[in-house]
This record gives sequence, structure tokens and C-alpha cells, in this order.
Amino acid sequence: MLYPIATESRVVLDLSGVWKFMIDREVEPIEVSQPLPTNEVMAVPASFNDQTVSKEIREHNGYIWYEREFTVAKALRNERLVLRFGSATHEAWVYVNGKEITHHKGGFMPFEVEINDFLVEGANRLTVRLSNLLDYTTLPVGNYSEKKDENGRLIRKVDENFDFFNYAGLHRPVKIYSTPRDYIEDITIVPNVDLDAKKADVQISVKAAGNFDEVRVTILDEKGKQVAQSSGTDLNVAIENVQLWQPLNAYLYKAKVEGIKGGETVDVYEESFGVRKVEVKSGKFLINGEPFYFKGFGKHEDTYVNGRGLNEAYNVLDINLMKEMGANSFRTSHYPYSEEMMRLCDREGIVVIDETPAVGLMLSFTFDVSILEKGEFEDDTWKDIKTHEAHQQVIRELIDRDKNHACVVMWSIANEAATYSKGSHEYFEPLFNLARELDPQKRPCTYVGIMMATPKADKCTDLADVIALNRYFGWYVQNGDLKTAEEKTRQELLEWQEKYPDKPIMYTEYGADTVAGFHSAYGEPFSEEYQEDYYRMNSKVFDEIPNFVGEQLWNFADFQTKFGIMRVQGNKKGIFTRSREPKMVVRYLSDRWKNIPEFGYKK
Repeated sequence: MLYPIATESRVVLDLSGVWKFMIDREVEPIEVSQPLPTNEVMAVPASFNDQTVSKEIREHNGYIWYEREFTVAKALRNERLVLRFGSATHEAWVYVNGKEITHHKGGFMPFEVEINDFLVEGANRLTVRLSNLLDYTTLPVGNYSEKKDENGRLIRKVDENFDFFNYAGLHRPVKIYSTPRDYIEDITIVPNVDLDAKKADVQISVKAAGNFDEVRVTILDEKGKQVAQSSGTDLNVAIENVQLWQPLNAYLYKAKVEGIKGGETVDVYEESFGVRKVEVKSGKFLINGEPFYFKGFGKHEDTYVNGRGLNEAYNVLDINLMKEMGANSFRTSHYPYSEEMMRLCDREGIVVIDETPAVGLMLSFTFDVSILEKGEFEDDTWKDIKTHEAHQQVIRELIDRDKNHACVVMWSIANEAATYSKGSHEYFEPLFNLARELDPQKRPCTYVGIMMATPKADKCTDLADVIALNRYFGWYVQNGDLKTAEEKTRQELLEWQEKYPDKPIMYTEYGADTVAGFHSAYGEPFSEEYQEDYYRMNSKVFDEIPNFVGEQLWNFADFQTKFGIMRVQGNKKGIFTRSREPKMVVRYLSDRWKNIPEFGYKK
């Protein structure tokens, strides 16, 4: 799916701004043939939850309505007009002038629909009905329940099966873009680089809708200079003296694709891409033939007021903070991030592990590994969880959206699923096969393992190219006892190394809740001193393990969660506060990461 951009043949209209808004109390039906009966407003893009001072609205579980008017200039009415949502969390029904025009389920992927046949002269009314409900069929997974109050009104409840707040709304831009009636529908770019010859053969596949006499592809370098040109919808172009896309040193080419008829250019689209080679070999993660070391974070799309809504200023700040620390990567935990962030990472040279929203794939959340000691563990997860259809859908949508991004070096199929339980391999094997079949660049695939997924108990490690672990020795277990935590960390990593000597190993989460400004002469848990001691302990062990290829800590910044006795205004594992103020440990990690090269750290 192509990102909407303005070109010589295309116009983009941004519908961001203040929309009418209301929650649906389900007392009486909403008549979409009429304007919404509300004076409430909400800004788009953003979560609705933190823009209100109403507890009822903030904590609403169920259906929500948005509405605004728009006008399309007469000059565009003969063009193909497409309404596009960057995302709508978690399910959307879309109406134009009271008529339903599309429906989409899944809260983190874009979707679009042609609207020409639904438009009227002058003002048009766009209405969106959203659901923020989650259950055992959705991704993320939610614990759904319902009851009736004393008046017989249905009360819906979602208890998150994950450790972040269930923000909802129109989180990403809503746009209308135009194309000619004959248009470029999609572009797939697969760079194959010969590192020794410094040459790349770039396979380009163009999907065109309509009739063109010629589809012309021109490759431009960063200065706008033409380096190659060819014609066709499936072609191979060569780039001599190629400039590689490197971590923290990005170089982007541009494929200018033109649909030509009668000697005139009818449609044009420009897709940026980087040339780089990614592979896993002999326990190493290689980028451009060199062993790469991941330094960075798990993070969230989470900011004050915006919630999970797109905030490009925060995106820019976050990348700048990462680079200042010597970090080179992050994982899109626990869902795909905005296209705007992916494009920024392409430009800034930030390496991304791109993750589906498959979080909460377990019935009971625990770190009690003792229940696995009896051998073949089985619970009802893979009998009760019915997410397979949603999981296939999001893998298709994610790869379709992000297939051309140079920053994406690996797909994460799930986070902290019950891969230790009988039935998990049968669930995940078709999903890994699907991802490998769909990805034109054949990137490595992984999943992120919870602490219960030990070397002895985990049943899906054979499916992953990289062993990605979330581990909290010294926090959720051995809390305050870093000496024992160090022993446990070392013992498990050596066991992974011995069992899978050809697989790279990395931490995709490790961290300790830390209250900014709390200090302790004794290094107590929750103090800034303990957070630093915790990271120093882990670093020591990481450096001992030959196949250990990366450390992505949890979390980049404090973030909002549901209420609970474990959480005071959210999760405090950030090394930055939610407002991006550094905690003490940032100095230590900056010093460590700046002294670890991107390549060849472990010879």
C-alpha cells in the first residue's frame, strides 16, 4: 500500500483538526442519515481518552462516534478520490453522507476506499463509528465481559490482557488523496547488493490500474541525479557504485514511477528506498555483511494528551534522544507504529524490528516458571484464543505496508505469547510460513519470548531466526537481589547458546521500574541507583555471551497503563520520564553504547 504523497498528478487533502465526537451509550440508535446529535469535540489525530475531563468518556468501553464535513474542489471531481485512514482503533464503520462505504477491523493498520460515487456537490459529511472493544478474537487480546445495570442498559468492559492503556480513537491522519483514473496502485522494491562489487540489482514490480502505453522507472540519488532508468512493470535496474543504507548513516534512493499514455505522463509516484543486505548466519545478525549489534529500546506510541495518537514532534525528539545516546534501534512494541515514524527511521538510519499487535496471547500472565517443571505444560490458551484469522490479516497488512522500508530488518510475529504451552507450535508455524512467503525482501523473523518460555519449555524456537527474549531477573523475580539475578541471567543465556549455537540471541526487554528523583544510599528497588545497578549487571553478562547480538531495554520512556496496585500513573520502567526527562541511568547507558560499535562488536 502506497503512502499518500502529493506529486504532479496527485493531490492530498488532510482532514486533521477538530471533529464532532460522542460516546455511544447504546440507549437509542444513532441515525447516520442525520448529523451527530452532539456538541462534544475531539482533535484528530489523537486518542480521545486524555482530551476530556470526563471520567465516563475517558474510561468508556464500547462504541464511539466522530464526524466532520469536507468539501472537494471541483477541479478534482473528475479524478479518482480515495479516503484513507492511517488507523482507526480498534474497529471502524465509515459513512459518507449517511451511507456506509467501508469497514475495517484492527487498530494499527491503514485502510482506504474510493469515494467518488458517494459525494455530493458542496459540503459532504464524514461519519465514523469506532469500537475500542477487545476480546479473545482480536489483536491485542482483551478480556471482555458485559452486564446490565439497574435500568437494563448494557455495560461493556474490557480488561486489558497487556500492560499498556487501551487508548482508542482516530490515532493517525485521515486524508483524501486524488489519482488519475489510470494510476500506479503499488510498488515493490527489492534491492540485491553485491557488496564486493559495490553494485546493486534492484528488482522493481509495479502494479498499475488502467491502461498505460509505458510504465517508466527512474532511479534518482540523494542529489536528484539519475542513476538508472528502465521501462516495464517487472524490471531489474542496476546501480553502480552503490551507496549503502547503513545504521545511523542512511542513504536513500528514489524510484520515480511514471504511467505514460500517448507520450504524456498520466500518473507519477515517488518511492524512497535504501540498499542494504540483511541476513542471519552462524549466530550473527549481519547488515551489509558485517555483524550488527542492536543498541536501543522497546518503546510505545505514548505521549501526554495525544495518548497513542500521532505526534511527529515527539517522534523527532525520541529519535534525537536515541541518537544522542548512541542507540541505533528499537522494536515497535507491541503493535505497528505510524507510517510517519517508519519514514523518519528510514531517513535517520534507525534500525527497526517491526512487530504485529499480537500481544496478550495467553490466558494467565505469570513469571512462575516452577509450574513448567513437571514437563509437558498445557493450559487452555490455544483452545480458547481465537486470534488466528486476525493474526493472518495483520501479517498481510503489515508486510504490504512496510515491505519497502530499509529501516525494517526483522518481523516480530508476536510478543510474550504462551509459546511454552502445548499447541503453540501448531498455532505459530503457519504464521511464520505466511510472513516468509509474503515478504519480498525475505527478512528474518522472530517472536519475543516471555520469561516462561525457557530453553527447556519453549516450543517455537525452531521457527525463529533470532532468539528474542524479555527477561526481568532482578525485578519481577529476585527483586533487589542482583547477585542471584546475575547468576540466573548468565545460566539461562549460556543454556540458549548451547542449545541453539547458530541462532543470534538478544534481549528485547529488560528493565526495572524507577521513580524519577527517588534516590537510595542502599540501592533500593524503584530508586535511580537500583536502575543503574540493574543495567550494569545485565551489561556484564551480555558481554560474556558470544552469540548475544543486542540489547533493547524496556522502556524508552514511562508510559500509561490501566489502573492497578503495580502501577502508579503507569509503567515507570522508562529511562526517560513520560515527558522525556532523563533518569540517572541515561549517562551510564550513553557511555556504554557510544563505546560499542555498530558493527563487529564481538569478533
